[in-house]
Parts: sequence; structure tokens; C-alpha cells
Amino acid sequence: MITINPKEVTVPELQRHLQSAVGPRPIAFASTVDKDGNPNLSPFSFFNVFSSNPPILIFSPARSGRMNTTKDTYNNVKEVAEVVINIVNHEIVHQMSLSSSAYPKGVNEFVKAGFTPLKSELIKPFRVKESPVQMECKVNQVIELGDQGGAGNLVICEVLRMHIDERILDANGQIDQHKIDLVGRMGANWYVRANNEALFEVDKPITTLGIGFDNIPETIKTSEVLTGNDLGMLGNIEALPSQEDISSFAIENNLIDFRDKELHEAAKYLLSQGKTLDAWKTLLFKK
Repeated sequence: MITINPKEVTVPELQRHLQSAVGPRPIAFASTVDKDGNPNLSPFSFFNVFSSNPPILIFSPARSGRMNTTKDTYNNVKEVAEVVINIVNHEIVHQMSLSSSAYPKGVNEFVKAGFTPLKSELIKPFRVKESPVQMECKVNQVIELGDQGGAGNLVICEVLRMHIDERILDANGQIDQHKIDLVGRMGANWYVRANNEALFEVDKPITTLGIGFDNIPETIKTSEVLTGNDLGMLGNIEALPSQEDISSFAIENNLIDFRDKELHEAAKYLLSQGKTLDAWKTLLFKK
């Protein structure tokens, strides 16, 4: 393992390591205006949601690591403390990337990248019609993290209005993670698309109290077949199955002739299907 002292490498080199290691990162497609009302549109992957009450988003238009110049977005929110955060999905990712070109101040990225400006309800910056989710925000605070190249500028935004395209909703009126088809930023030129096999569910131990890793028998923890993720799923169950349930399951599934390794392989398959209780029944079966 290599060890890096941030003070002993160049800013661009450190940034490459950080951006390649921390990802995928959501993208804030930020629409702003300057004091004269000229629009600007630019993407930032130093971005996330930090609070629901109040609803707070934070993104960071960092200073240039090479030139130590500030972004038009940063300059604009200092002049007009408003921003629309448009969410980027796969359908608009290439247009979004085009808008990130270093156009001179005053060039309209809506025009350059072929996006349709929509008038916001409460603030001056335009929304991006093609974005599946658009959030009108007021800028509560801008925190400058430094005055040298690569320094971030945290733009703390409070959501005033949230606009959601009905086409990405499920039958319950919630955002469908498959329909929204989000993309995330990785290192270098890489992105990730959050759909199909890239999406998977992990049960959250919020309403239940899992038995924990420490209560898994040693013969299971030292399995040559089961991984740390498999053991994590096993430790998230609230209670072990009864001996009666184990015996019934073993008879129904003909486990009597299975060797120990085969039982572990069968349990691993059941875990991949989300059948954690059945996996436990398989692992705890004793001939």
C-alpha cells in the first residue's frame, strides 16, 4: 500500500487520487445568473444533500488547481444568492459534459449545450427543462476553504421548490430508481450509470436489531465460501430460525446428502436471492 502526504504532491495529482477514490459522486448541474441577469450553467461533482429539515444541498465550485481562478458559478452566487440544482441522468450526460467547457464569461451554456431554459417560480436562475429533477434554491452561505488553487468553496443552498418529472415516478408517486437513470462521476473521464445490475438493495437495520457479526458461529465466519458481505447479511437478521424450522427446511430441500462446503455454497446462493433466513437454515443444518 502506498502512502501519500497531501503536502508532498502537486494539487492536480492529489485531486486525481481523490476523485478516483471517492465515487461515484452525484452531479449538481448548477444554473445561476450574474448581477446583470446573464445565465450560467455548469456541473459540479463535489455535491450532496446534507439535511431534510431544513432541506439543504451543498456543492463546491473549487478554485482552478492550475490557474487559481474562480468559477463563474461561484462569482454569480456571490452576486445573486440563488441557484437551481438540476439533477443529471443518462439522457443528458453528454450535453451536460459539453456545458462544462471553459467558455468565456457571458457565453450562454444553455445555448451551447442545447438545453431548454425554464423560468423558475421563486428565483431568477432558469431551470433545465431536460433534467428529471430541478430544485430552486436560495444560497444561505458560501464558505471559502482557502485562497490557493484547488481550494473548495462550499455553497450551502436551501431548497425552496422541487420540480419532479412525472415520468420518473412509480405507482406510489415516489421516484423510481430505475426510471430516473442517474449517472455519477468517477475519476478521469469515467462516469457510472445507476441502472440495471448496477442497482442493488441492502436492508437497513433501522427498525430491527441484527444479531451482529459476533453472534455468527466460528465455523461460518471462517468459511472458505462466504464473503464479508455474506456475513454482513447473516448478521443483519433479528433472530435465528428454530430447530424445527431448520429440520423442515432440510427435508424439503434434500440437504441430508450435502457436504459442509456444499451447504455453504447453497447458502451463498440463497443470500444472493435475498433469502437470508433460508440461508441460515441451510448453514445451521446438522446431519
